[in-house]
Amino acid sequence: MDRDQIIECAWGPKPPRSALNLVQKCVGDLRRSLGADGGVLETVGSGYRLRVAPDQLDSAVFAQSLTQARTTRNDGDLATAWERLSQAVALWRGPAFSGIDTPAAETERIRLEEYRLAALEDLAELDLLRGEHGLAVAELSRLAIEHPYRERVRELLMIGLYRGERQADAIAVYEDIRRLLADELGANPGHRLQRVHAQVLRADPALDLVSAIREPEAHQPRQLPPDIADFTGQEAALSAVHDLLTGGQLPVVVGAPGTGKSMLAVRAAHRVGELFPDGQLYLDLAGTSAAPRDPAALLAELLRALGVTDAVMPDSLHERAGLYRSRLAGRRVLLLLDDAAGAGQVRLLLPPSGGCAVLVTSRRWLPDLEGAHHVELDVLPPADARTLLARVGGAHRIEREPEASDAIVRLCGYLPLAIRIAGARLASRGAWTLGVLRERLEDESRRLAELRVGDLDVRASFQLSVRQLPEAAGRAFRLMGLLGAETLPGWVVGPLIGEHDAEDVLDALVDANLLRLVDTDAAGQPRYRLHDLLRTYAARAAADHYSETERRAAVQRLLGAWLALAEQARDLFHPALFQHTPGRSDRWQPGYAVADPVSWFDVERATLLRVVELGAEWGLDELVWELALAFVPYYDHRSLYQDWRRSHRIALESTRAAGNAHGQAALLQGVGQVHIYLDELDEARTALEESLRLYRDLGDRRGEALALAGLSTVWRVLERNDLALRCAGDALTLADQVGLPPMRAQLRSSIGFMRFQQGHGCHAGAVIADGLRIARELGDRHREAVILRTMSQYRQHCGDNTEALRCLVQSLTIFNEIGDERCAAYAEQRIGSVYAELDDLTRAGPALETAAGVFRRNGDRRNEAECLQVLGELELRHGAADHADRHLDRARHLWQTLEPVPPAPVTR
Repeated sequence: MDRDQIIECAWGPKPPRSALNLVQKCVGDLRRSLGADGGVLETVGSGYRLRVAPDQLDSAVFAQSLTQARTTRNDGDLATAWERLSQAVALWRGPAFSGIDTPAAETERIRLEEYRLAALEDLAELDLLRGEHGLAVAELSRLAIEHPYRERVRELLMIGLYRGERQADAIAVYEDIRRLLADELGANPGHRLQRVHAQVLRADPALDLVSAIREPEAHQPRQLPPDIADFTGQEAALSAVHDLLTGGQLPVVVGAPGTGKSMLAVRAAHRVGELFPDGQLYLDLAGTSAAPRDPAALLAELLRALGVTDAVMPDSLHERAGLYRSRLAGRRVLLLLDDAAGAGQVRLLLPPSGGCAVLVTSRRWLPDLEGAHHVELDVLPPADARTLLARVGGAHRIEREPEASDAIVRLCGYLPLAIRIAGARLASRGAWTLGVLRERLEDESRRLAELRVGDLDVRASFQLSVRQLPEAAGRAFRLMGLLGAETLPGWVVGPLIGEHDAEDVLDALVDANLLRLVDTDAAGQPRYRLHDLLRTYAARAAADHYSETERRAAVQRLLGAWLALAEQARDLFHPALFQHTPGRSDRWQPGYAVADPVSWFDVERATLLRVVELGAEWGLDELVWELALAFVPYYDHRSLYQDWRRSHRIALESTRAAGNAHGQAALLQGVGQVHIYLDELDEARTALEESLRLYRDLGDRRGEALALAGLSTVWRVLERNDLALRCAGDALTLADQVGLPPMRAQLRSSIGFMRFQQGHGCHAGAVIADGLRIARELGDRHREAVILRTMSQYRQHCGDNTEALRCLVQSLTIFNEIGDERCAAYAEQRIGSVYAELDDLTRAGPALETAAGVFRRNGDRRNEAECLQVLGELELRHGAADHADRHLDRARHLWQTLEPVPPAPVTR
């Protein structure tokens, strides 16, 4: 129980300020009182759980003794029944929750008091059955004074007095309650009490018989549907429903279509059925039908089950409700209301508080149903799903083809209804292997058609829920099937239906359990899941309901929203080096703003690729290439080179098919950059040269500058400084012409260092410093850190290791502050190299090992090899031969996978 719930139960809506401290103190005191058993009171999240066995709770022992006493009484063993009932009553040491005056405590107090009084009535009844009329009359007289409206007390008292030859006193008891009910409530005594009164008046000999005390109840309905023998899993939900029912609460089992709500409710009802000896009622409310059943008709059905004939059936709804409550007063009846449409359909069917219990199932959440405790069902875990398939389809077949069985339950989305249908199909087709059904289900276009047998049909089950949705929610649901992502942020609904405010639509889908709210992700977005089979159904329904033009427009709006947010997130990174000329795609601004770009991209990583694929599927080549390029700063930041390559490969195929030269040029530049990072220099040069050609054909000088800058890096890594300088110089000229300050800063530092390598020392230092100045003026901390690293190389080559280290420490600090792990590794690598030159293994070793570890995780073989080479050679000089051999062997292996001649490390 959560601490807030404890506080509300203990103090009500206005707790003292010290309530939380008092709760914590009480918990501590209780643990100390429990001594060695203090561990049974656990702290769980923001609350506590008390782990006790049923026989350790007085209330549970009392309820069990009451049930056992009734069972033995029905078996005719009155002595044992009386003994167990006496033990149960003796457990009471005063009113429950004495001294706690809150609504929650009062509700529980009323429930427990009703149980106690019923037990006392049962005990008095047993005294009468055993001939102990005097004892019974004494106890019943006291109860009649304390509880003057309890008719069963008066009934038993009249019988006891009559048997004790006190007929006049028995008549006086009836007259007393008749006047009381008439004066206070305007009502008459119930039919049972009237019948006993008539028997006393005529001295009916039947009153002397044992059967007179409680005639066999003519109407003790047992309407629960049969329990399902192959019911599987959902034990946590079953336990929760059981605890709520036995605790006097109102459980409402909710879940998506096909999750097994009705089956679970029936099983739970059977488990507690013996606690409700006066009857178990079942109603199908038809909440998912086109015409959910009317409460008046439902009340009439319940009253008939309770013995009311049509001849005396009240006409009005409220009269039926009043008679229904009267019929259930003082009785222990369980009511299962299956498939509720809403709270209004359920509310009038709830019995009076006391010994009755109600269990509701619904596809919809019922937040407006007073006292409801929702128990949500989800799909089955894989192990339970396999067990269900085995129980329905045959365990021997499942054991024979375990891989196929795993595939079948996965293709069923672990949905109980779908698995049950798959199992039934296997059972009815003994000649099939599981592989046959697997192949049929793998065809997504036919999957839902395959999941149908007899009157069980997954698609029909889904249709029942979807057709009840409001128009906008139904449209959103169908169009969501087009995206095909496992989870979705809530804002996607807006662009899909072309509405900026779609909160009500989301709520409608969640309330209908067609969309499941999973959590709020790390970027602060509510995240939703559309079940796999529901997504398949939704996509098919979208194709049936909307034209290709309408669906294409929805996808275009959705991808436009993704592009707007991706660019918003991209612009929150350090100013990008990849500043392409924007495309012509329409942006769609959703009602969500990115605050933390890394967190947002992280949570959406899997969806990013799906978004590019979706655009390619619909031939939206302009959107596709702009999306792929918008993701690059994130892929660069996280070193997600494979995601980068895949997104660009998909986008490049799309733009080539469409003849989109601008998109191709931009993507090829990105492809070249990722090839550089992966030491695939021939592929990098090919991509960048094609990009350069396309940009020149288009007259796009900005793009041309980007391609030339990339080629400069390729030639520099290949130690062709003449070509590298030429490309860098041409790129710098273009950057000045079109206004690309971040690129200008980067190129100035690169040119300066290459000139230093050619022997132009003083001039080179000034050029690098100029690049650093530009970066600082721009406030571009990332570029500043990169150029500081370049400056450190220059200082080191000049013999000023102290200044080189100072520059590197500044660079490393900035990279760590902005969270760029890969660039921080480059700084660590340079720090290690400087210390290695100083022959300082103590300082060089940790820096080089840290850098090598990052490069290894990112697949950067060249720089990992460089780190290990330097470290191994340093260890050899210091006599650490074992460590040196290990590092040098790894470096040698890495060099063999790269260029013939080990080149210098890449400086980006």
